[in-house]
Order: sequence, then structure tokens, then C-alpha cells
Amino acid sequence: MELLSPAGNLEKLAYAYQYGADAAYIGIRSFSLRARADNFSSEEWREITRIKGDRKLYGAMNIFFHNDALKELEKNIDYIARYPFDAFIVSDLGAYSLLRRFFPEKRYHLSTQANCINPESVRMYRDMGFSRIILGRETTLDDIAEIRTAVPDVELEAFVHGAMCLAYSGRCFLSSYLADRSANEGDCTHSCRWNYRVLEEKERPGEYYPVLEGDDFTTILSSKDLCMFDHLAELKEAGVDSVKIEGRMKSLYYTAVVTRSYRKALDQLEAREGKEGRIPASVSAPAAAPALETSSAPVFDLAPYREELFKISRREFSTGFYFGRRDADETTSKSYLRQYIFNGTIGEELPDGRHTLEVKNQIRTSSPVEFIGPDILYTEDADFTIYDENGRPVEKADHGKSYTIRTSVPVQPGYIIRTAVNR
Repeated sequence: MELLSPAGNLEKLAYAYQYGADAAYIGIRSFSLRARADNFSSEEWREITRIKGDRKLYGAMNIFFHNDALKELEKNIDYIARYPFDAFIVSDLGAYSLLRRFFPEKRYHLSTQANCINPESVRMYRDMGFSRIILGRETTLDDIAEIRTAVPDVELEAFVHGAMCLAYSGRCFLSSYLADRSANEGDCTHSCRWNYRVLEEKERPGEYYPVLEGDDFTTILSSKDLCMFDHLAELKEAGVDSVKIEGRMKSLYYTAVVTRSYRKALDQLEAREGKEGRIPASVSAPAAAPALETSSAPVFDLAPYREELFKISRREFSTGFYFGRRDADETTSKSYLRQYIFNGTIGEELPDGRHTLEVKNQIRTSSPVEFIGPDILYTEDADFTIYDENGRPVEKADHGKSYTIRTSVPVQPGYIIRTAVNR
């Protein structure tokens, strides 16, 4: 199966590929459902072409287009043509018709926003020219298997990790109603996570039922996060061709860590199939997920990479709709869970053995750090030195300033720096 990762800006795109993505998806400013991500514009297409190399890249054009937006899309056709897209992700059929007129050779993927969830719909979209269907998140594994059997000649893509919207395939009007910012036009305010109070009950005037609130989070309508790490074998067995990670608005750290974990799991799945046939590989499942049968000794130990998924800022995990509605229908009563702070990244190596340092959150020499890389789980360093732009040792590094670092353990450009929250 293809591993498809999110990229909200150039840096995240580079890390998605470096940490194991077969393909990435990006948005162009004004035409993507993630308007608050650092969607691409200006001359960035040049750098994107360089970063992409021979990997796949998909352009998300998945807003619902009103008349003015569709006219704006047509005006920007020459600019869009500069991007090295292998396919367009589209939900609006008017936009699809327009894009096909100008780019007949491109492949087209039906966005999950179209909530395509049955074989008749899949067959119809295939006949219209779509080569891939990004299934509505409401499909179960049984639904996917039935669709695959009924329509074997179209690619199927499914989400495996990340935030889930409370609305049907993301079609939500709450943000538009409360804040005049439409989720269906890429400007969601995440109104489902605001601080609400339930209206008073008739027989108890003046009494309100509070909805608990945590940091950046409330519980009234907030879905759990999706995690299908333990169930990639079932997804493949059902007929999924591409597994997708949600999160263009999330951090570089999130993109890299999640991509790396799923890369390792997919590599192991492929290795096990080649070595032993169709044997599902599993470690203990996320909360409320059915456990898979454990096979003989794994090709390599996946448990540490599974644990890495718990080291990013997240909500409680679930398996969404894949095993039925019960898990998906339960909202979470917990705030965001965070074990680690993303501190920055390692840049180029200098002649004296130091590396440039890109600081995202403050780093102190008094606190041990962990370095993670595409092919190392992590390595700890409590004996590193930070230098300011004048080459003087300093006790801390702050975001927005220039620093270099000398580590006591081997590092490479692209390694990520983090610290445990309780340190």
C-alpha cells in the first residue's frame, strides 16, 4: 500500500518524504480545505519540484467552489500548471470538469468530502474519469471489501491516522454558523472544540450543565483521533491501495513521527507477506480497537514505533468507523495529551563538526534532549553545547535566532530534537 502524508509547507513536505512517505498531498492557497495551513503560493513550485524528486505529489483542490471561486480557479490555471502534481484531489464536480478541460492527462482523486461510501457511487465516479476514490470516513472494513469486489479497477484510499471531524465526511456548517468561516471552503474554526454550556432544563431554571474544558480543547462535540497502526493488514485485505495520514495543519514533528511509524509498519507487513504469506502483524491495539491475532516472531520489533505515536500531541485514539460506529460515535472527555515538546531540527554540518540549529521551542543545555531520525528511533544527549551567532557557548537557544550545536552523539541533517514534558 502507498503511504500518503500531509504537507502544509515546504519544510513539512521535505520531512514527509525524508521520513518515509511514498506520496504527499499539498494545497494551493485559496483552493484547499486547509486554508489555515501554510498552503503553497508564489514561486514555491520551483522548490517543490526539487524536493519531490521521483515521489508522488497530489494537489488538493477540494473546497466547494462558489461561482467566484470557480472563476478564480480558471484564472490561475497557468500558475497551477507549474506544480509537479501527479494527481488532483477534487470534490466539486464543476472544478473537476474545469481542471479536466485544461489537464486531460492528469489523474483525478475524488476527495473524501464527496462522501463516497458505496459501490454504485464508486462505479459512477470511475466512469466519470476518477482513477482513485478517497473513501468517506464512515466506511467500515466490510464496506471497503464489498466496494473492492464490486469495482476492482479503481484505486481506493482511506485515512489511517489523525483528527476526525464530527460531521459526515467533514461536511460541517457549525463554523460557518458561529464564526462566518466555512469549513467547506477551507476556513474551519474548529467550533466543535469551543467552550459551551448546555441550556438550562425547564424544571431547573438558572442551572447550567457545564461542558468540561482543557487546554485548547472542549468535550461537547470533539471526536477521538484515528489510529489504525495495528490494523494495516485488515485494510490491505479489504482492498485499500493507499493509506492516508491527516494533518496538514499540524507540526513538522507530527508529520515526521507519524509517517515514520507507519512506514515501518508497512515495511514489516510487506516483509512478512513475502516471507510467510498473509499473516497479520500486530502489537497491542489502541483503546477500543479489536486486537489482531499475533503471529510468530516479527521481522523487527514494531512496538517502539507504535509507542512513538503516543509521543505527539493527540487526543485519545480510536479505530473510527472501520469496525463499526460505536468507537467513532464516542467523543473524548480528555484534553490533548502531550508527552514531548518539539524543540527544533538539525541542519547542515559545518567544517568544525558542529551543525546549524533550527529552533522551534526553547532548548536548554541543562535539559537532556532526544534526537530522532528516519532510521533511528531516538538517541539521548545530555552533553551538548549550543553556540550563538558569534560562536559563544550559551545556556539556551530561543526561536527566531541563529545558533549552532555540537552534540556528543552522532546526528545528521534532518534529525528532530525533542524534550520530555516532565523534564
